[in-house]
Amino acid sequence: MTPDELVRDRTIYSCVMGSRAFGLATESSDTDVRGVYVAPTPLFWRFDKPPAHVEGPGEDQFSWELERFCELALRNNPNVLECLHSPVVERVDDLGRELLSLRGAFLSRQAHQTFVRYADGQRRKLDADVRQYGQPRWKHAMHLLRLLTSCRDLLRTGELRIEVGEARERLLAVKRGEVSWPEVESWMNRLQDEADTALTGSPLPPGPDKARVEDFLIRVRRAAV
Repeated sequence: MTPDELVRDRTIYSCVMGSRAFGLATESSDTDVRGVYVAPTPLFWRFDKPPAHVEGPGEDQFSWELERFCELALRNNPNVLECLHSPVVERVDDLGRELLSLRGAFLSRQAHQTFVRYADGQRRKLDADVRQYGQPRWKHAMHLLRLLTSCRDLLRTGELRIEVGEARERLLAVKRGEVSWPEVESWMNRLQDEADTALTGSPLPPGPDKARVEDFLIRVRRAAV
């Protein structure tokens, strides 16, 4: 099977991500589609394995093979975890619904490290822009604030919510450059401190439920022989 055929014929779950999932969409926002496909098990018996991910075939479309997706989600990769919590589902079958039922099995306190590490990388890029151009890329600043808020709330509640809700207008003001960089920096620092504080008493388990996820993967592989 070609990569495009894997996505077209073997997708078990796909959703819209980006601003349209976060509640930050404007008229110019793209529609970013993310998905999960299951490669037929016999393809793994060859020296040339099926692709772990596929870009396309649609514009702004990206999909992971189920095993790779689960690996990243067990590591609490922010981008992958958020896909499981998108409010805009495009396509889902019975296996996709079972994958969604495992959302809680992936979540753990490791999210603090992965979310914060990702945020640190984005923060360094913003700081470099300020040094070079005198201001950050405001859209990236907006999304970093959103990510830090999600991280803090996840650690506090044990639930990942990606919609920004009442924070929409303030975040869009950041995107438009209507909030000063020192104020944005202060906001980021406060969210970081709150996430650090929330880690101590978080209701999340220390690690994900790998056995439960692996059981699902094995059953999918057996069914796809």
